Amino acid sequence: MNWIDHESYIEIYPPKEYNFEECLIFLDRSKLEVLHQINEGAVYKLIKVKESLVLCKIGFIKDVIKVEFPIGPPSIHFRKKAAEFIWEWFDLDQDLGEFYQLADQDKVLKTLVHKYYGLRIISIPDLFEALVWAIMGQQINLTFAYTLKKRFVEQYGESLIFRGETYWLFPSFEKIATITVEDLRKLQITNRKAEYIIGIARAMANGELSKELLLQKMDYQQIRKSLMMIRGIGAWTADYVLMKCLHYTSSFPVADVGLHNALKNLLDLERKPTMEELQDYAANWEGWQAYATFYLWRSLYD
Repeated sequence: MNWIDHESYIEIYPPKEYNFEECLIFLDRSKLEVLHQINEGAVYKLIKVKESLVLCKIGFIKDVIKVEFPIGPPSIHFRKKAAEFIWEWFDLDQDLGEFYQLADQDKVLKTLVHKYYGLRIISIPDLFEALVWAIMGQQINLTFAYTLKKRFVEQYGESLIFRGETYWLFPSFEKIATITVEDLRKLQITNRKAEYIIGIARAMANGELSKELLLQKMDYQQIRKSLMMIRGIGAWTADYVLMKCLHYTSSFPVADVGLHNALKNLLDLERKPTMEELQDYAANWEGWQAYATFYLWRSLYD
């Protein structure tokens, strides 16, 4: 992580393949988003360090990510934690040089990587949030998924009010482990999804499941298998979490509807590709399937 502490603010130096504007476009894709706000070219994001809430204003000036603290600068420990969170959120550890070389030779990705150069996977560093968001989104459209997330966050998440604006944190697994299926049904979350979400919260509260435990397995297939043993987590959810939370660039949510639609639009196909056709298109993406998928998703917002 490359950053400098200026006490009242911090500066983060991203790799050269980084485009803040492109990341903003992706972050701004839904007006129902409740976990960050975009205002005048900056992202406002609430994070929690130990028991304290820290509001970050994240902007970009002359190739540097500038992070300010509108409520006042927290301690050096909290500033470092903020830098670590943002570094992971924007996936700044990845060296995209290899991906761009590969994409440049690929008929599907070639135009996308030039168009969206510097876009990075916007991650979900918190495992509970990544799992719950993936489960909420199963078999419903994205707008309704955002509606459910908004209700869930506003009912169970912590918040902070600053200058008349409310900033929210995703609910903690500790909190959700104490509620009932009926509580979630009131938000229009289906019975089955409510059971899955509470089950995962309880597994995390009991110490059976954590990001650290998954990453200790070190092997992609082992982690995928472990995730799919959890009730409510199928192949798509496991792949999504491996991609968005655990930073596996070879993760490939091959059954994703958005991915299929993006390929149909991009290649001007008369119908969505079959699984076999999709695997053919993806033959050259080895090791970078997650980034190929993310760039294809981005093309849906043009």
